[in-house]
Amino acid sequence: MNPLTACFLSALIIGMIATLVMDIWGALRQRAFAIAAPNYGLVGRWILHMRHGQFRHDAISRSAPIAGETLVGWLAHYLIGIAFAGLLLVVAGPGWIGHPTAGLPILIGLATVAAPFLLMQPGMGAGIAASRTPAPNKAPLQSLLNHGVFGLGLYIGGWITHVIRYYQGAVNHQWRAIIHISDPTCLLHSSIAFFIF
Repeated sequence: MNPLTACFLSALIIGMIATLVMDIWGALRQRAFAIAAPNYGLVGRWILHMRHGQFRHDAISRSAPIAGETLVGWLAHYLIGIAFAGLLLVVAGPGWIGHPTAGLPILIGLATVAAPFLLMQPGMGAGIAASRTPAPNKAPLQSLLNHGVFGLGLYIGGWITHVIRYYQGAVNHQWRAIIHISDPTCLLHSSIAFFIF
């Protein structure tokens, strides 16, 4: 497989798994601690308003709803996760998939909190690091925790990708062996060798 294609597919798998781990964590946290899950429809609303040149809102919840905002928000959520997985692969290098370690993915997961702190939350009217929210001390800690879990998801995704690549290589090797055995010239050489020895 082309190395660029392999890197893209790895980022796709790792990013989707890491984002899914983060979403599962959000659902568990919501049930166990009654902490509201993120509303990705509002993220979609923010993104869709950008088409009209509006990048900043006083409060995104009071901005006009736009059709398809929930779908756009969820797609953006997963695409951003895939992009951050790509960042991990660029920083870690191609050898990381061969033996994933936890430190770098968790560090990158924590570093990705800069995106909501400095871009998304201010743009949606929550202020830098959610400073304009009703709980300005709790919100940044929750974001850090969520992105730490995302980093853990990057690590889990790395291992799953490693296993997929390992078994894909093993299956490809077996198929090559089967094809080689069924090659008529190989069968002829094997038969001659059997009768000689």
